[in-house]
Amino acid sequence: MTTAPECHVVTHVHWDREWYRPFESFRARLVELASRVCEELDDGRMQAFHLDGQTIVLADVEALRPDLAERLRAHARAGRLTLGPWHVLADNQLVSGENLIRNLLTARRHASATGTLAGVGYSPDAFGHPADLPRLLNGFGMDTALIWRGAPDGVARFRWRSPDGSEVFAVNQGYHGAEVLWPDAEADAKDDSTAYAGTVTDNASTAATRLGDYLATEHKRLPAGPWLLLNGGDHLAPTGPGDRIRDAAPGAEATGAVLRESTLEEFFAAARTAAEVRRSGGDPLPLVEGELREAAGYLTFILAGTLSARTYLKQANAAAQNLLERWAEPALALHAPHDRTLRADLDHAWELLLRNAPHDSLCGCSVDEVHRENAVRYDRVQQLGEHVVSRALLASGLDVRAYGDPVREHADLAVLNPHADATGGPVTVELLTAPDRHPVTLTAADGTPVPFETEILGPETAFEADLDLLPDSRPALRHRLFFTAPLMEGLGRTVLRVTLGDAPAEEAGAMTEKGRSIAAPGGGVLTAADDASLTLTRADGSELAGLGLLTDGGDSGDTYNYDPPVRDAIVTPRLVDSRTRTSAVRTVLELDAVLDLPAGLTADRTGRDEKTVTVPVRIEVTHWYDDPLLHWHIALDNTVRDHRLRFHAPTARGTKTWTGDGQWSLIERLVRPDLGPLPTERGHEAVCGAAPVQGLGAVGRGADRTAVFAPGLPEMRALGAGETASGADQEIVVTLLRAVGWLSRFDLRSRTTGAGPMLPTPEAQCQGPQRFELALALGADVATDVQLAARSAAFRTPLRAWQLRPGSTAAPAAGTIRVDGALLGALKPAEDGDGIVLRLTNPTSAACAARVHAPEGALLTPIRMDERPTGAPVVRQGLTESVWPLAPFATLSLRVKPSA
Repeated sequence: MTTAPECHVVTHVHWDREWYRPFESFRARLVELASRVCEELDDGRMQAFHLDGQTIVLADVEALRPDLAERLRAHARAGRLTLGPWHVLADNQLVSGENLIRNLLTARRHASATGTLAGVGYSPDAFGHPADLPRLLNGFGMDTALIWRGAPDGVARFRWRSPDGSEVFAVNQGYHGAEVLWPDAEADAKDDSTAYAGTVTDNASTAATRLGDYLATEHKRLPAGPWLLLNGGDHLAPTGPGDRIRDAAPGAEATGAVLRESTLEEFFAAARTAAEVRRSGGDPLPLVEGELREAAGYLTFILAGTLSARTYLKQANAAAQNLLERWAEPALALHAPHDRTLRADLDHAWELLLRNAPHDSLCGCSVDEVHRENAVRYDRVQQLGEHVVSRALLASGLDVRAYGDPVREHADLAVLNPHADATGGPVTVELLTAPDRHPVTLTAADGTPVPFETEILGPETAFEADLDLLPDSRPALRHRLFFTAPLMEGLGRTVLRVTLGDAPAEEAGAMTEKGRSIAAPGGGVLTAADDASLTLTRADGSELAGLGLLTDGGDSGDTYNYDPPVRDAIVTPRLVDSRTRTSAVRTVLELDAVLDLPAGLTADRTGRDEKTVTVPVRIEVTHWYDDPLLHWHIALDNTVRDHRLRFHAPTARGTKTWTGDGQWSLIERLVRPDLGPLPTERGHEAVCGAAPVQGLGAVGRGADRTAVFAPGLPEMRALGAGETASGADQEIVVTLLRAVGWLSRFDLRSRTTGAGPMLPTPEAQCQGPQRFELALALGADVATDVQLAARSAAFRTPLRAWQLRPGSTAAPAAGTIRVDGALLGALKPAEDGDGIVLRLTNPTSAACAARVHAPEGALLTPIRMDERPTGAPVVRQGLTESVWPLAPFATLSLRVKPSA
């Protein structure tokens, strides 16, 4: 006898905390849903319920109904309700790897009161999945994943492998199955707009018929089962699933299947067993490697336009992540590891940042009220992060508060290296002096003069107050200093002295003159063209034109997808004026340009408006003399609508692939058309050449490589010959701004139905001042992937300097922990307070060795990402470095504990 295959029915809800309604409106409904769930679990109408894989919904309920939250916990402890494994269901492409780790660690803290947490890598609605997700899940003891968008079309089960070799057993399953079993409601399968157009109907179809249709479709993907029906959907309260399963049982029997009310864990156990049986019979699971971003047919959208909708959110997220990961956490771990108050501040900052990580939040595809709240959360993260840094610096002996009489004779500047290896480089810092005093010299700790540039920002009344400082207001003069810091050891600091005089030092000023050209890093000349791009002329006479070219085209899309107008018009800048500003440390090419942009779209949205608006653009290209990067600063006031602004960086000789960075790996992607063929069937989406990056994109190889570094601007693509704006063989292109006015529309050409409700979002037009910071490097300076990754890390986290409190000083100091040969991924207090977690990364395809310098006698314990021991041998640090091999694309996490 053979056993009939089972269809596991998992009743759940998919809960967006904020989307087409603001948070409080959704939370009010969440509490109602929680009450219904508890009632049905209490009286047995429902055996089990999956609370959407995120622990934050429990916290949201508890804020209004602590009693109801305790009932949910009781059901979780009894095994009837599953939570997690995440704290929030983040867009896992746009956030950093450390953000994802904090997400899972936070979920474990929140789940401690329930005693249980789901063990399935549940990511049902992310707009694609990053290559490093299996590695992350393995790092938290998970070897399964439920995913949907971006998975290979028609492949129901597969092995999914990260670049480092980590694998999970993946199930490709749409999460919205409410229309199959729910009473008196059936979405017409022929009308893909029902979910958002309000056309759910009641007809004569029975639950048995609907289930039979569902299983017939699933049988085509996986003939032998077992199958999974996710019985739920967006913001829907369950209704008697046990009764519905009994009503639908004949539909299952007609297909030879057996229905059972189940859980995700039970389903995955059965699915894995079935896969092993098939493998032993010569039918192994297919292997899929890398990121999952393939368009997968009807209604399975990638929604690539979310990578660039409301870029101000992406910029704020990148800045907040960098502050917490590279400044606040290391400062706390190294200087105040046992300060419980600062640890609580840091945890709260992460909580706020995580609340902005869901795809409807960070992706910019919610109503305007939601994103106003997102912006406030980012501000709050900045406040907390800077407070943690300043207090940890105080614990280390650096008082950076501007209190007391402003300095008249000298000021000391503490410069900190946030990287684990020895680093020097550009520094910009502000300085307060007495109203009539000016920087005259800058010297290193050993007395060596340090060239610098100074700029007067103006007089002000400086104010300071603190718990131990009475409020104090003093007349002062604010300056800005630019200099190149000398080489510092990893995670160390140096102290520079500024002497003051009655007038600025002549050699510290910058000379401004008319001109279009500056010297290029590594030799050659950069000259501004009439379109405000730069042309590099090398010593051998060869040229590379179009560096930093800006292009602006129309966008008739929505927050989910770019949509090209039928009659588009591409606009490039007109150069109006140019100057060079030269000092002892850098040269800045200042370009004043204008974009003559159409005011918006025509009334029928098929073309760009004939009326144009002149939009001034200020472009500054900076070459620091000891730095291989060219720094671009672009500023404009966006006063037009429905358009897309992009930055182009060409190479003379491209390849078939381009390089972008994922969370822990450099990813090679095929060069694809900017936008694939427009779909003709309903419910489909055009393939888009854009892809998410954490901060870098590069085209070409070796001496022909061109790299762009742009943290906070995650939408990049490579354009091949025939599509490049500069006429070059290939370009890396960064989307700076995409201005649209609708949450979702049903009349796009690039996506042939809605992706959400059709609601106006005027603030998604991103009107007002816009600022973009990028850097560009060419040839030998980024010829290898090791160089590429190192340059990106340096640009993402530049050195910082603080003016020490008047009357105080400090000595230079080496870092107590240093690393050579690998990049720093994290340095944080351990979750349990026992030591420091050090995470190192090798994002390249070549093996390397990390040389770790730690205090003598310290214990270095290899741990997983969840901070549990791996079982590998513990190393006691000796007098010299310890060496840790890193395979290609590997990460290494160590718990560092001081000697007893």
